[in-house]
Amino acid sequence: MSQSEAAGDLWVFGYGSLMWRPGFPHLEAKQALLEGYHRSFCVYSRYWRGTPERPGLVLGMTPGGQCRGAAFRVAMTERAAVIDYLAERELAAYAYVAAFLPTEIEGRTVEAYSFIANQDHHHYAGDLSLQQAAQIIMDAEGKAGLNRDYLINTVRELEARGFVEPELHDLLREVETLTGIIDQGGGI
Repeated sequence: MSQSEAAGDLWVFGYGSLMWRPGFPHLEAKQALLEGYHRSFCVYSRYWRGTPERPGLVLGMTPGGQCRGAAFRVAMTERAAVIDYLAERELAAYAYVAAFLPTEIEGRTVEAYSFIANQDHHHYAGDLSLQQAAQIIMDAEGKAGLNRDYLINTVRELEARGFVEPELHDLLREVETLTGIIDQGGGI
């Protein structure tokens, strides 16, 4: 841990919408790797990306594998406010548990604040088939817009960072097939 981190700077690990829309002040953003967890569309969204009648799906991290994402360094003076903001954004009615997790950033390990899917929560969707997840994502829309836009934004952000995640590309192709939104150029 560097001197600034020991003095109280906070690292936040984002693996979904936090990557492209953190919504909090930060000093820097770096590519990061979290071992022991993987991202999947495993959490029902009944507000931001769906409704109570037609829930959408958002990302959660579950045990196993690895997850590439973004780590944001937050100044010590903003630490409490950012944790409060993230609690309101990520923990209100969603199936997440906040945790500090060992995260690799540029060859060193820091304890980064992030969110793990709570598999005991009623919003936890579990392991859905590709077709089940695609159907839910295709049909859902919430206060933040179409559920498929969340998937598209995630894939684009990962690609922009040089990450390839075949499972998300397969899911996007399935959604495109269901919606008829197929880019003839081979990409999204």
